Amino acid sequence: MRLRVEFTTEPFDLDRVPPHAEAAREALQGAGLDAVDVGPFGNTAEGGGSAVLAAVQQVLNTSLQAGATRVSLQVSVVDEEGAP
Repeated sequence: MRLRVEFTTEPFDLDRVPPHAEAAREALQGAGLDAVDVGPFGNTAEGGGSAVLAAVQQVLNTSLQAGATRVSLQVSVVDEEGAP
């Protein structure tokens, strides 16, 4: 099974990247997933099911420990071409 994860961390800070957002992005980028897209207000990545689920756990752990007060995420099953 192939999954796509999309998430944001809060609180937002328009003047700098908050530590919780940096921690979440580092966890995502270090997870070995495909199609990682890190943006100012949201992040996405795709990969095999077990890899994405492990990355979600790591993102939640690191961002909450770094001060996130909310993590909004969506996990979707996608086909091999990336379509939901």
